Amino acid sequence: MEKIKFEDLLGSGAHFGHVTRKWNPNYKPYILMEKNGVHIINIDETIRHLYRAVDFIQEKAKKKGEFLFVGTKKQARDIVQQEADRCSMFYVVERWLGGTLTNFTTIKKSIKRLNLLEKEGSQIYENQTKKEIQMLNRERIKLSDQHRGIKDMRRLPDAVIIVDASLETTAVKEASVLGIPIIAIVDSNTDPTPIQYPIPANDDSIRTIQLIMNVIADAIMEVSAKKAN
Repeated sequence: MEKIKFEDLLGSGAHFGHVTRKWNPNYKPYILMEKNGVHIINIDETIRHLYRAVDFIQEKAKKKGEFLFVGTKKQARDIVQQEADRCSMFYVVERWLGGTLTNFTTIKKSIKRLNLLEKEGSQIYENQTKKEIQMLNRERIKLSDQHRGIKDMRRLPDAVIIVDASLETTAVKEASVLGIPIIAIVDSNTDPTPIQYPIPANDDSIRTIQLIMNVIADAIMEVSAKKAN
């Protein structure tokens, strides 16, 4: 696994926080300075916390741990899906459905319904009118959009990996209720205290998100490769 470089994070703008009036006081340990009304994040802290998270992720991966990547903001969607796919893990990149974790039994029923609708030659389509088949197809498309990243998730994840904890508050709350560890990129407007493994960085920068998610996916793949050998 290639180590992330200080210069790469700096070049990606990882150090740019929000304007000072939007800061969360609990974020203070990660702030290097204030410049032109903007908080500057300490990249040394970014790197330290990223590899603390990586150590945890790899320990979980060694025990066949499964991870759920979450990133529904525009800047994160493609990256999160790509990196989750690359390391064969699950993802949510569309709207987070309330109960995805806390009501997982119902979500599993919905996924079972989707699998039935997607099954080639499924009996569900037999003896149906044209209008009824159209309705079933619409239902299939809707469920596919909702569950495409978690369709094969048979159980609750061992950890949740989040881009922008301040946006994904429902995911954070659900994971917290269930005691599922959270790894999250946190910007200066975010309270990092509910996050077990916060990674302080600019969560609006596409390049920063890419760098961090790439390291995390590589960490999971490194463990998988060692197991295969």
